Amino acid sequence: VKAGIIRKGTETSLKVNGVMLIWDKKTTVFIKLTPDYKGKVCGLCGNFDDKSNNDFTTRSGLQETNALKFGNSWKQSSMCPDVTQEIKPCDVKPHRKSWAEKECSIIQSEVFKICHSKVDPVPFYEACVHDACSCDSGGDCECFCSAVAAYAQECTKAQACVFWRTPDICPIFCDYYNPRNECDWHYEPCGSNVTTCRMINNVSTNFSVPYLEGNKPLPFLYFISCNCAQVSFN
Repeated sequence: VKAGIIRKGTETSLKVNGVMLIWDKKTTVFIKLTPDYKGKVCGLCGNFDDKSNNDFTTRSGLQETNALKFGNSWKQSSMCPDVTQEIKPCDVKPHRKSWAEKECSIIQSEVFKICHSKVDPVPFYEACVHDACSCDSGGDCECFCSAVAAYAQECTKAQACVFWRTPDICPIFCDYYNPRNECDWHYEPCGSNVTTCRMINNVSTNFSVPYLEGNKPLPFLYFISCNCAQVSFN
């Protein structure tokens, strides 16, 4: 089985048999399928038919509205007990709630104003608070940063690029990669087109690589190494 690897921005992607896994090396994993899988898959991630209203289809093929019943239907082993109560991290760790709400408010703030009319911020804010409460301590920001990055990614897909990271909020230090007195590496919040070795060699592929934020330039690997262009500053 041939496997393609693409390293772009802060993410590493693995493509095998029409399935692409994108991992940010932290807390986020994206699953991307080629179009020929549409309506032919099932499970916790839905059936990939572009209809969100039937994503809660149980293993037996029934439509479910209760998230717990839906999740329980897809458990790997019948020996595992059913989950009967939703765990709410902010209730379990109430000392985290005010911190989570304060930090996650960036999603509903002026910072993301250009995106609010294109991508509803409310469910992303609620998910952010939920995830931020799940972290162990106030200094552990991975859950918070991943949640905000998820909203920023949807904004980018909706053509609303947002420069939201700062030295104090989920920074990405690209300068680390620069040799002394050089500025080849820079941060791109909204990503750019990926040129893979397959594209350079005119090999057809029905996979599109999403725009991903992160450090540029990085080597894009797709069976063999390719180099990307440098950036100059005037």
